[in-house]
Amino acid sequence: MGVFTFVCKSSGGSWTAKQLNGDLEGSGDSTYALQRKLVNAALSSDSSGGVQSSFSYVLPDSAVFQVIIGGGGGGASFGGGAAAASAPSGGAAAAEAPAAEEKKEEKEESDDDMGFSLFD
Repeated sequence: MGVFTFVCKSSGGSWTAKQLNGDLEGSGDSTYALQRKLVNAALSSDSSGGVQSSFSYVLPDSAVFQVIIGGGGGGASFGGGAAAASAPSGGAAAAEAPAAEEKKEEKEESDDDMGFSLFD
């Protein structure tokens, strides 16, 4: 998995970017053109899987662009992997989760009888 972080700046109507920890650079007439060039530059360094990217403005004339290559199917896999990695290897954690859900459901049922109805 490769993570490429770029600092982007606008000057005179064009955008330039420099990799935070590396030597990749790019420039473009718009943020879209710049992003396309940076993704292609990152892919030329590491083409090991799917591509995710995120462009975030810091100021109107500066931004951060991140390209992630590989690393699974999306944000859900990152969260799921972290939870699975931190869980103990025994079945105790798995047994506790359904019990907690059952208690939550019982409480929700008891909240229904408040003495009035939305449609009264």
